[in-house]
Amino acid sequence: MSINTLLLLRHAKSDYPDGVADHERPLASRGIREAALAGDWIRANVPPIDAVLCSTATRTRQTLARTGIDAPVRYLDRIYDATVGTVIDVINGVESEFGTAVSTVLLIGHEPAMSATALGLSDGSNTTLTQEISLKFPTSAVAVLQTGSGWHELGLGGAELVGFHVAR
Repeated sequence: MSINTLLLLRHAKSDYPDGVADHERPLASRGIREAALAGDWIRANVPPIDAVLCSTATRTRQTLARTGIDAPVRYLDRIYDATVGTVIDVINGVESEFGTAVSTVLLIGHEPAMSATALGLSDGSNTTLTQEISLKFPTSAVAVLQTGSGWHELGLGGAELVGFHVAR
């Protein structure tokens, strides 16, 4: 049985310029720095990323660019303002989007969907990480989950929460 690894990354710290719609908000200077740190941590601590699912929002696209992760990407409007169910549907479609040779997926999105998805997919076996994510899922934070299930069958409680890191 092969293990699939899912990373849920909240976009880095964004700016709030006057007159700019939420979807178009760029990263703040702190966010630019922390997105690069998140990328460094990902490369040092998880298998190479095979595929990226990213919200279409400017701040998520900029977060991905600053991580330095080089993998096939799908930008999906559905991830912006998504529910847990929508995020899981997107994850369930990995094989149809990228093929079957995808074992490590990075999904870049927003709160509250990132923490809710991490907690929803978690089997509850790591109470320390579950509690940490329940308290706060800051910008540039990444949750790491692993599952023996195929992407198309992953559902609530179907993964083990194995890591949580806040890039600072």
